[in-house]
Amino acid sequence: MSGTARPSLNVKSIASDFAVSDLSNAQWKRAERVTVDRYWSDFKAPKGRRFAARLLWSKTALYIRFEANQEEPLVVTDKPDLTKKAMNLWDRDVCEIFVAPDRSERRKYFEFEVAPTGEWLDVALDLTSGTRVSEWKYSSKMESSSRVESGKVVMAIKIPWNAFGKTPKAGDVWLGNLLRCVGKDPGRGYLAWQPTLTKEPAFHVPEKFGEFRFMSEPAA
Repeated sequence: MSGTARPSLNVKSIASDFAVSDLSNAQWKRAERVTVDRYWSDFKAPKGRRFAARLLWSKTALYIRFEANQEEPLVVTDKPDLTKKAMNLWDRDVCEIFVAPDRSERRKYFEFEVAPTGEWLDVALDLTSGTRVSEWKYSSKMESSSRVESGKVVMAIKIPWNAFGKTPKAGDVWLGNLLRCVGKDPGRGYLAWQPTLTKEPAFHVPEKFGEFRFMSEPAA
């Protein structure tokens, strides 16, 4: 990356909504695909741990689809409860998105997670004081879905705009990151679209967020 340009991902609009469980919906093919192949440290991750993400947006919601390579045993619970947020989900296999709707206040953002089991977690975060404040009572009304296939896991989440307190317009730019935790210690992997470059694995570094650019052209 040269100069001060911030890495960006185009978020294409769709004219009609679809169920988050429709993981093969044709509209996903229109979405820009970004492959995440590096750990938080910027070191290359093995192919079996890499993932790809696609984002779409409609008048009502933000859609995120993760397709993660899976060449090692899943680290998941055998008794998933999809009726409520799964606390400590980040200790198991999970894909995540951080979203900061106001680029002038990137230290106020939201975290959404989804696991291969379909379990989910949402939390509102505020780092403006220098200490991370987590609002665990935050309720985004997010929806999740997942499908485990041979050699990969497909997961998706759908988040209504009310969760962010605002709805984007075409041309708006929000900030955020795309992330994955996979495997067990001591070889657990922490992948990041925008590497945070911290000494130890850490995702909560708003200064490293990339851009989500909301595009105007609707998908067919």
